Amino acid sequence: MLRTKNPCGKVTNRLYLVMDDLADEFGTGTLRLTTRQTFQLHGILKKNLKTVMSTIIKNMGSTLGACGDLNRNVLAPAAPYTKKEYVFAQETAENIAALLTPQAGAYYDLWVDGEKIMSAEPPEVVKARNDNSHGTNFPDSPEPIYGTQFLPRKFKIAVTVPTDNSVDILTNDIGVVVVSDIDGEPQGFNIYVGGGMGRTHRVETTFPRLGEPLGYVPKEDILYAIKAIVVTQRENGRRDDRRYSRMKYLIGEWGIDKFRTVVEHYYGKKFEPFRELPEWEFKSYLGWHEQGNGALFCGVHIDSGRIGGNMKKTLREIIEKYNLNVRITPNQNLILCDIHHSWEEPITVALAQAGLLHLCFVLQQPTEIDPLNLTAMACPALPLCPLAITEAERGIPQILKRIRAVFNEVGIENNESVVIRVTGCPNGCARPYMAELGLVGDGPNSYQVWLGGTPDQTSLAKCFTNKVKVQNLEKVLEPLFYSWKSKRLQGESFGSFTTRIGFDKLQELVEKWEGPLETA
Repeated sequence: MLRTKNPCGKVTNRLYLVMDDLADEFGTGTLRLTTRQTFQLHGILKKNLKTVMSTIIKNMGSTLGACGDLNRNVLAPAAPYTKKEYVFAQETAENIAALLTPQAGAYYDLWVDGEKIMSAEPPEVVKARNDNSHGTNFPDSPEPIYGTQFLPRKFKIAVTVPTDNSVDILTNDIGVVVVSDIDGEPQGFNIYVGGGMGRTHRVETTFPRLGEPLGYVPKEDILYAIKAIVVTQRENGRRDDRRYSRMKYLIGEWGIDKFRTVVEHYYGKKFEPFRELPEWEFKSYLGWHEQGNGALFCGVHIDSGRIGGNMKKTLREIIEKYNLNVRITPNQNLILCDIHHSWEEPITVALAQAGLLHLCFVLQQPTEIDPLNLTAMACPALPLCPLAITEAERGIPQILKRIRAVFNEVGIENNESVVIRVTGCPNGCARPYMAELGLVGDGPNSYQVWLGGTPDQTSLAKCFTNKVKVQNLEKVLEPLFYSWKSKRLQGESFGSFTTRIGFDKLQELVEKWEGPLETA
């Protein structure tokens, strides 16, 4: 498997077409969009690796920092709005990605024979990286921030704007939120720290965790604050046991106050109080939208991020014909950018003629797609991931159909939905611990059931039960969904309902369940 690095999910027209070609020539014939706004190519043979890597690099792409114990791809809202706060969030994400990109030349020595194919970095990024006024850097090292040992574990950052939780902001090591004045001018950033999804089965000292507020910084200080947080993790994160090496465990051990004090030592300033934020909302950006510059963008739903077959052919034809740039969303969907108004109808027709109508929105209305699919996510799992215990991507289509059948059985309307995420192991790549219903592989054809996340992605789910065989899911889900349908408050989501009722009562209901008619 090969993974790219695409800050904000931005993909140029040229790079998309190259990735499409590489998938056919050297991969399995499919492109995989990830939950961190990147591509995965599967099936790349070792003998072809240099050809594939060098082709990506020479066509405005990169894989540098897509894996390993360093900062991974930086998330930001994928919507190509021209609103000031969105543009500023995306620019900030790109600057953070540049700041924390490895600087030694081995990557280019290996894959393009030492030829550095890089765009010029903003001067503020270079200045922040080289600044050592508070002891953050390794002097005279080719890696001033990472040194020779890099970080204790992978590191994840997301940037967004108020209300827009398309990036699952609280699941990251660092979550950065643009704060603007009443005129919409960005002034600074709120910073969350300590989120993370991964855990280990039967090791209760490992756990998913939500980020918590650290403080506010003015906009000119954001790179220095980010660097200070990273260095705090570099110097203090555990390196003796990788299960506990993520920054969430450091903050869990120290507490946020001690963590803030140490970060301020490297930052050289005190953090200002966290600014008040409005409520979060998950935004998918599916369908047609105005960019704000006279052009349109169209969000296309991709089940589990897997682009193949006729879908792949049609998307390539559209992207190539209209010379479109694209963006990958954190929900594994694709946004077609910079579309002239006169192209809207032919692009819609092209999608419809190719049988892709059920994968897009037409005139703002979803067509032939189950609402369950719109927010569902799954990791690749078997047969592509060596960590997988059971199915996820291959299993979720049938699971969603079975859940819809349960909805029909208990009388839930076709336009209603819950957030469902499935992973083949407990590492949490599809962020199942934020779902209203999370299925986490815990054995062959077996899942833990997690309940209690919310549609706005601000609440952590909890484990409801273990070792549910896939063929027995209805025995658990039917009583839960029937109870939700019959006892929910007005507008109450499934996740909020399970939290309010409590797991003890729900367990009792599942154990005594004999069907809707008998329970009514």
